Amino acid sequence: MPRISLLLLTLFMSAIVGAAETLRQVSPWAAGVGLADRIPDHPEDWPLLTAQFSHVTPENCMKPASLRPTEQAWRFDQADKFVAFAKSKDLKVVGHCLVWAKDDRTPAWFYQDGAAPASKEVLLARMKSYIETVVGRYRGKISEWDVVNEALGEGKDYLRDSGWTRIVGEEFIALAFEYAHAADPAALLTYNDYNNELDGRREKMLRLLAALNARKAPVHAVGLQGHYEIDRVPYEALEKTLIALRGIGMKVVVSELDIDVIPRGRWWADGNIHRAEMAKINPYADGCPPVILARQAEQYGRLFKLFRKYDDVIARISFWNLHDGQSWLNDFPWKRVNHPLLFDRQGKPKPSFDAVVKALSAGGATGK
Repeated sequence: MPRISLLLLTLFMSAIVGAAETLRQVSPWAAGVGLADRIPDHPEDWPLLTAQFSHVTPENCMKPASLRPTEQAWRFDQADKFVAFAKSKDLKVVGHCLVWAKDDRTPAWFYQDGAAPASKEVLLARMKSYIETVVGRYRGKISEWDVVNEALGEGKDYLRDSGWTRIVGEEFIALAFEYAHAADPAALLTYNDYNNELDGRREKMLRLLAALNARKAPVHAVGLQGHYEIDRVPYEALEKTLIALRGIGMKVVVSELDIDVIPRGRWWADGNIHRAEMAKINPYADGCPPVILARQAEQYGRLFKLFRKYDDVIARISFWNLHDGQSWLNDFPWKRVNHPLLFDRQGKPKPSFDAVVKALSAGGATGK
């Protein structure tokens, strides 16, 4: 065989093998990723994105503060561009999010009626109009919506204190799902939160789901954000949660997955007194040591073995950002060079990628 033909054959076979070892190919559920809003302007990222993922979530451009910062202003340009880009690349869009149950994430005008606080009727009318407008605009173009985000309370509180709970009460959650379903009956609708796999918050989540089910609210899935830290991945609590959600027939999406290699929990400890000290921590600015990458890979592998065990429950797993260089954890909660994802700053697969693919290729659910 001529040398050039052999080279072409080798390249062709390598492409085939490589294509078979992508998340999009081996995942038994939808393989998703959260993306910077301006992905349409960055063609250098498109090959990695389209090879590995089938579902995309915009980081910011579909949040209420972006779409409607004031009562007079609608800003759809970036969201429209994102949705059009996804369609052009055969990617499904997850809309994030319709109602964010935090006061600092909800445009202040929602809660006001002139100089006075809005009444329950006014706030619900605004929520309904907002959801009808946004979901209606993208009906048939967005396959899933995070309808309500982060409504669970901290500590002993069942729900988070916010303008939504103070003015409307718990009912706003069910109504948001009802309005979204009416605007697009085909869309999969998710309740999304963080730490809701942990003991204490899991029980609050199950209480909320029971209340929504009693009302027959159209909640199709629960989002577990999955922002984990190395050596602190809550495997046991997560398995308890997957079992509980399977028991009530609720699908799960892991909506924002990463494993931070620079533990951040102490940032909030002891009344925040450690923040000045922690803000100076930047141990991997010149690259992540192989021993840390190996530890991260082992923990990602163990995590995906657990997910594989419950693949009848899981509908989608989305990583939060495409590669390490784009991760939000380079800036939150303080600025440092982080390495939390499956691909490095050049978009090359890390040991964690190999561990995840191995776990996904190992076999199906055992607990059905």
